[in-house]
Amino acid sequence: MAFLFSRSSRQKSPQDLVRLLQDSLNRLEHSADKKKAIDEITRIVGQLKVLLNGDSDSDPSPNTIALLAQEVYSNDLLYYMIKALPRLDFELRKDFTVIFITILQRQIGQRFPTVEYLSTREKVIVLLVKGYENSDIALNCGQILRECIKHEQLAKIVLASELFWNFFQYVQYPAFEIASDAFSTFRELLTRHKSLALELLTRNTDLFFERFNGLLVSSNYVTKRQSIKLLGEILLDRTNYIIMTAYIDSPERLKLIMNMLRDKSRNIQYESFHVFKVFVANPHKSKPVIDILIKNQAKLLVFLPEFHSDRKNDDQFNDEKQFLIKQIQELQQDQIRS
Repeated sequence: MAFLFSRSSRQKSPQDLVRLLQDSLNRLEHSADKKKAIDEITRIVGQLKVLLNGDSDSDPSPNTIALLAQEVYSNDLLYYMIKALPRLDFELRKDFTVIFITILQRQIGQRFPTVEYLSTREKVIVLLVKGYENSDIALNCGQILRECIKHEQLAKIVLASELFWNFFQYVQYPAFEIASDAFSTFRELLTRHKSLALELLTRNTDLFFERFNGLLVSSNYVTKRQSIKLLGEILLDRTNYIIMTAYIDSPERLKLIMNMLRDKSRNIQYESFHVFKVFVANPHKSKPVIDILIKNQAKLLVFLPEFHSDRKNDDQFNDEKQFLIKQIQELQQDQIRS
């Protein structure tokens, strides 16, 4: 009859599981017998998944999950889980990612206890960001990080620190999947929490656009295309009006965008148009910007009517193009801003 009790005897308490997992992660780091440690971690992770998600016989218990979460916080287990990712196999990395996100999404009323905990543990967010520097774990860290930065207090850790600037390298990673994943996180940081992003851009306007211009001339087509599209989103967002006016005040940036209008990629040309129109539509153009537009006035009036002329059914695009043509036709030196 002992078999009737075998299932319950195998299921450890939340406290036991956290302690056992922490011990196993420590052995994985320091022991010579990595396989044994991996086998132990696999068994413990299986039980953690049952506690968090239930199984075919029972639903997860909120009280048990609360106990588990408290043990995870008390032992800084989320930090050690991320730290261990490079030493795990593919399946365990996936399991750790799911466990982390499940605990992160735990909600009590309007509160997210794990978010509150992580807001005091910046080292976890630092590890996640720097995970992009290891191709083996970059996608796992990226997935977790994007879930974290959905919450303003965790996004602020990245946006208010030097960590943010690392993304200008990550989005140009040679591996397509990693570069694309990093760009998704980069875009999320700059568009989800608008007031936080505006603080960053206001403090670092020149530095940000200097780095961003490097993405616009990247040899990586995907990076270049995603960057020019993101630039348009940033400039056309009303929240960023002050940033937009600073950007379009620069003749060097205008030259860059005008060159991108002639890029060999039609997609890049089209996205560049949406940035170019902001320069032209600005009623308070600086003298250097006006000088460039007047210098190129004749060429632009030949170029623009034929620009993407096959978009006959795109009424908004064609209306905008006609508006720009009219604005350029009427350019005069006396429009210089006082």
